[in-house]
Amino acid sequence: MLNITHKSVNKDVDLTAYKSGQKIFHKRHYKQFNRFLITFAVIMIITLFLPWTQTIISSGNVTTLTPSQRPQTIQSPIPGRIEEWFVREGQAVKAGDTILRISEVKGEYFDPRLVERTGQQIQSKNSSVSSYSEKIKALDNQVGALNTERGLKYEQAQNKLLQSKLKVKSDSIDLEAVKTNLQIAERQFGAFEELYNEGLKSLTELENKRSKLQETQAKLLSQENKFLASKNEVINAMVELNRINAEYTDKISKAQSDKFTAQSNQFDVEAQVSKLESDFSNYEMRNDMYYIKAPQDGFINKAIIGGIGETFKEGQQLVGIMPANYDLAVETFINPLDLPLIHKGESVRVQFDGWPAIVFSGWPNASYGTYGATVVAIENFISANGKFRVLLAPDESDHDWPDAIQVGSGARTIALLEDVPIWYEMWRKLNGFPPNYYQPNGTSQEKAK
Repeated sequence: MLNITHKSVNKDVDLTAYKSGQKIFHKRHYKQFNRFLITFAVIMIITLFLPWTQTIISSGNVTTLTPSQRPQTIQSPIPGRIEEWFVREGQAVKAGDTILRISEVKGEYFDPRLVERTGQQIQSKNSSVSSYSEKIKALDNQVGALNTERGLKYEQAQNKLLQSKLKVKSDSIDLEAVKTNLQIAERQFGAFEELYNEGLKSLTELENKRSKLQETQAKLLSQENKFLASKNEVINAMVELNRINAEYTDKISKAQSDKFTAQSNQFDVEAQVSKLESDFSNYEMRNDMYYIKAPQDGFINKAIIGGIGETFKEGQQLVGIMPANYDLAVETFINPLDLPLIHKGESVRVQFDGWPAIVFSGWPNASYGTYGATVVAIENFISANGKFRVLLAPDESDHDWPDAIQVGSGARTIALLEDVPIWYEMWRKLNGFPPNYYQPNGTSQEKAK
């Protein structure tokens, strides 16, 4: 009934006359209620002084402890066309198992005997290198023979020069002797001519002396010619020495030039051999790349390019694989404001998606369904979501994580910080203050060391 009148019913009617009124307005009810309030207030005051663990709550997902154990995709280092699949999605594979076969799409690799033909080219070029080596040896022998022959020829020409000089010396002596004989003949002729004029010698004797004088004069002319001829022989011998030196220098220079040309051609062919050997190795490795193999034990997740005959570029993702052996971990993301509160080795509680849990963030010991973890890595650069990534590993001192957890499932993490009274935590929350900044035990001692 609405109280819309100025006349109150309780003033005209005694409610205590009724049983319900007697129960409601009994004084004992107020006394019990007051006791309840006092007891509740005492309990609340005591509760405010109970310890409360400050926490940083964040979300993340399950991953693996090492990068090599995480889901990955397999790419082909060369472009190609899919020819045959050897596995199905979800199939387990071992390291080295063939997943699919591809074929070439580039024209320069279409030849099925490309490796064999390249090997033949290498053999031909090696034969050319051997031929050039033999030619260089032959030219070395030729240069040696020319040097030997030049030495002999030069020595022969020197001997001839020496003979010519000796002959010049001999002819000069003979010339002096002829001159002496001429002087003697002239004196004898003069003496006989005087004796003839005096009548002491006959005309015949005088004519004999004149004939001998003329003969001696003729010998002088002849000896002078021989002397000049000897000098010419000396000059000719010296010219021959120069000619021999020039001739063999030209021959030796030409042979050495041919040798250097052969060496240059040999080096060029050797460079071609090295390039062909490199191509040969590349072709052999390329043939091995026609079969895409599993890099490690795992399971085929998804065929990204599945059609037979589909083409792809180098480095394009072909198939996804999940490693069979991995160590679970959790990656979580915290706000930059909370980053100074997280340290390596700190304890963290983890709640996994799909596992029921009762969580009391301030009383971790009273929580149910959470698992222990420790901080193993803290990213030094902010992620794309504006938070810092923290990697958590299972706590070996806690119970094991569930075996059915799959990589990629969600997780909720509770980082445990300092223990403070409940009233302090309520006051901090009401004022929007961050948790207390602290250092883990042993940090100051480690710094002192």
